[in-house]
Order: sequence, then structure tokens, then C-alpha cells
Amino acid sequence: MENQIDEVKKKIDIVEFIGAHIELKKAGRNFRAICPFHQEKSPSFIVSPDRQIWHCFGSCGEGGDVIKFHMKWENIPFGEAFKELAQKAGVALKEDTTEDEEWKKKAKLMSLNQLAAQYFEYILHSTSYGEKARKYLDMRGIHSQIIKKFQLGYSLSSWNSLLNFLKKKKFTVYEIFEAGLIVKSDNGTYYDRFRGRLMFPIKDIRGNIVGFSGRMLKEDTQGMKYVNSPETPIYHKRESLFGIHLAKEGIRKLNNVILVEGEFDMITPYQHGIENIVAIKGSAVTKEQLLLLKRYTGRITLALDGDEAGEEAAKRAIQETEQLELETFVCVFDYAKDPDEAVKKDLILFKKLIAKPEPIYDFLISLSEKKHGTEDAFARKTIGDEIAPFISRIANPIVKSFYIKKLSDLLEVKEEAIEDLIKKSSYEKRKRWRSQFTKTQQEESPQREYVLQKYLIGVMFQNESPYSIAEELFNILSVEDLTIPSLKKLCALFLEYKQKNHVFNLEVFVATLPAELKAVLNELYLFASTDAIGEVSIRRLAYEIKKYSLKLKITRTVKSDDTPSSSLHDWATELKEVEKKMSSL
Repeated sequence: MENQIDEVKKKIDIVEFIGAHIELKKAGRNFRAICPFHQEKSPSFIVSPDRQIWHCFGSCGEGGDVIKFHMKWENIPFGEAFKELAQKAGVALKEDTTEDEEWKKKAKLMSLNQLAAQYFEYILHSTSYGEKARKYLDMRGIHSQIIKKFQLGYSLSSWNSLLNFLKKKKFTVYEIFEAGLIVKSDNGTYYDRFRGRLMFPIKDIRGNIVGFSGRMLKEDTQGMKYVNSPETPIYHKRESLFGIHLAKEGIRKLNNVILVEGEFDMITPYQHGIENIVAIKGSAVTKEQLLLLKRYTGRITLALDGDEAGEEAAKRAIQETEQLELETFVCVFDYAKDPDEAVKKDLILFKKLIAKPEPIYDFLISLSEKKHGTEDAFARKTIGDEIAPFISRIANPIVKSFYIKKLSDLLEVKEEAIEDLIKKSSYEKRKRWRSQFTKTQQEESPQREYVLQKYLIGVMFQNESPYSIAEELFNILSVEDLTIPSLKKLCALFLEYKQKNHVFNLEVFVATLPAELKAVLNELYLFASTDAIGEVSIRRLAYEIKKYSLKLKITRTVKSDDTPSSSLHDWATELKEVEKKMSSL
């Protein structure tokens, strides 16, 4: 198995593979990018062509080889990722791959959901119980081929029909409960979560069913309109987008995604040829959803419901889209309450509107003007107070300047007045942000000396001549000056290797290391390509680490009576020399 894994990794160049998914830029011997797995502005995602590995030094901290990247990108288990890459590399597998227990459980839950979806489909299409739902779909104008494409179904008005069906298929009650298909009552019994509802399977980007949404039929009058799957090991509401498995290619092709609120708001336009459309659950657009969409496009069009909730959703979304540098637009349907109704009332007008959506800042300014008017100074003040915080978030100076001018023209005031409002808004925002961080949280941030040590040793190993860097480095430092235990061990082994070998071979050296130090070296090798330090000479960094080491020794000596005063004097003298040399660099 290990030989096959190594063969696959050797045949697929990690830079070429990852570069086909995200934009990579050269950074020394490595490549750097904005991490695709979390929100960030400065690139902390590093890929090494030499080591054939990647690592994010930002908040997500993910890393690994090409297989791990494929697993993360596609959200699939190891076995499936390995088989797909083996096929791509032309490697014939001689034995079955094994998956870790977590992924085995997820795969089982997905198969359970698939079986449940087939059961719901059968009830809808092949029983008299589904007639009410069939008539409802016909009334909504949903064609039979679309019903099958989305795997729509119907759940019986029964307390345990699905539970009994799945138990007969050898699934345990616990597994069915973990999938979110049944609910546990107060007395410890279980019953079906979805009863008497039109069923929408929620699928991930690869088409795996991760959850369900059950809609009450129109003529029913009691209960919640929608019942959705709870959070499960495979379903996370913040990450899910209804229809993404069908829309992803259309989104990539048109470089635009239309975001709507409900399943019918997605299905009806899709049925009429609008294929770059997905639906969120509820009215909140999340960072996780936008990060997923950013893989396919840099442009977002919000086509949310035309009520106050839709307006608020647009306002909240802009906070995330601006940070992710997504071009954001809004489509307003004055003639309908939502996209589903808009398509049915006037398809041609709907297509015209989504073809020319309104930039979101124009939408916000227009919305505020309609609400408050501009008849008096206080109404204009209200508009300014509402819009300034949004303009303050605009990163691009040209776009920001444009909207400052637009708002000043609308309010008939000087641009300086708007700029003052924005400064005030930014100050208040920074003040609130600072108040969120306690002293404890600040103390948890990485200390500079640790970052310096990781960076410096990483630079040494990444250099084409590590020995020459080591001569310069350890002429100033000793291994004992390093405060990170793993770095001490790694550098001690490196210096031993240096004594025995005239030429440095990274692969040979790595082979001599214990597993835990191999992981440390891989991380250091990539860390040297981050912007953690900036343009600083190796000598200066080495002196800075030495300075810290000496100060630490002196501080500990002052607090203890065990160390001779002569040593304290020697360290203090050496510290002065180090500081003098640093000032001369």
C-alpha cells in the first residue's frame, strides 16, 4: 500500500495539481497563495516542489501531501481521494485502500441518506400517499425531469415508517439518529423527523446527500413551514448550498453565482436555464459558503427575497464578501416577492435583471435614500451614518473614492465630510475590535522569538547550501540558545550529520530523522517562505535570538541563587557586545 501511495505522489506534481485549483506565486524555492480553506488576506499557504508538501501557517493550520489536498478540496475520504489520484496518475491499484474510521462513518451516513432519499422518492412517485405532493409540484410548475434530477420525494405522515424501513436495511437506531433522520423523545423512544412533507435532499459539491429539508405542503396549516436536518458529522448548515453539485460548472463558466434563499427559488430558475444558481438555508450568507463559491468565481449576485429580512441578509453578506474580495451585486425584483415568483411572472424580465444586477453599494445607498429621503439635514445625517460603515470596509481605493463622491453628491456635502464620517466609523470599529481581545488572548499569540527561530532554521534547510548558512548561524548561536525543544534536537542532529558528511543531501538527512522530527523539518521548510519576518538579514536574526537567550539567562539568574555571579557578569558583557553588533548591521 505504501509503495502505491508513494508511486502516485511521485507521478503527480503537487505544484501543478494545486496550481490548477488556486493561484500560486513563487516565493524562493517554494510557492505561496491565499489559503483556500479559511478566510485570510495575507498569503500563508505554502507549497514545496522539493518536498511535495503544502502547509497553511494561518488560522486553519492544515497541511499534507497532494492526497490530503485533494481530500480537503473535494471533502472526500482518503480512499476515494487516493483512487481518483491513482487513476489520474495511471497507477493500477493492486489492493483495496483503507479509510480511517471517521471517514468510514461519514461514508455510511451518506449511504444511509441515499437510501432514505430513494425511499422518499418511491413514496412520491409510486404510492397513493404521494399524490398530494405530486399535485403540489404540478401546481408549482415543476417538471417531472427536474423532480427526478433533484431527487425530490415525500415523507409519510407516520411516526416511524422511515425508521422501520431503515432498520430492515440493517442500519442501527443510533446510526439513523446520528444522520438526523429521527428524533429522540423525552421518554427515550425515537420517531421520524420528517412527516408528511415534500423532501429536498441537500447534497454536497460532489452530489453526496448530506441532509434533508422537508417542506410543508401549501394546504396544510399547522406546524413549521420547513423542517431541516440538524447538524451531523456530514451536514453543516453554514457550509451547505442547495444545488451546488449541479451549479458548479455553470458558476465557473459564467464567472458568477446567483445566491437565493429557498429551494424553489433555486429550482424554478434552474428549470428555465439559469444554471449558475444556488440556495442558502435561511437568510444568512456565511463565510464558509462564500469560501466554497470563491473556488469557482470572484463574483456574487444576491437575489434574495424582497423583504426586510432579504435586505438585512444583503447587508450582512457584504461584510464577508468585502473581506474575501468578491465583487458583489444585488438583483432586485420589484414585481415579485422572490425569484421563484419572478420567473413565473416574467421570465424575460427576470433574465434581464440578473444579467445587469446593481452593485451592492449602489443598492445600499439607494435603499437608504428610499427609506429616509433627503429633504432635511437629519434625514441626510441618517443616510450618512448608515452608509459610512459600509464604505469604510471597501479595500480598493478607487472603488472607495467613487462611493465617497457618490454619497457626497447625494447628500450635497463636501467629500471631506463623508471622509470624516468614515474615519469615525473606522475608529469605532477598531475600538470594538480591540475590546474583544483580552490580555489572555494576546498572550496566546506566537512570541516573536519562537517565530524567529522557526524562520531562521527553515531558511537554513531551504538554502541550496545549508552548510554555509550553518557556518554563519552557529558562529553566532549555539544549539542551547534555541528555546524550542524540537528545534534543539533537529539542529543537534544536523550538526552531527555535517561533521560526518561533506555534502548535504536533504533526502538522506530526512531519512535519518525520527518521525516527529521529519514533520518538524517539513513545516520549517515551508515556514521560511512565509511573510512572518520580512526582509531581514540572517546575521541580524541570529543576533536577535542570541540577545533573547542571554536576557533569559540573566533574568533566571537574578531570580535564583544557584548560578555564580561571574557567569552573570559574563552574560551581561556578551549581551552588550551582541547589542553593539546589532546596531552596526
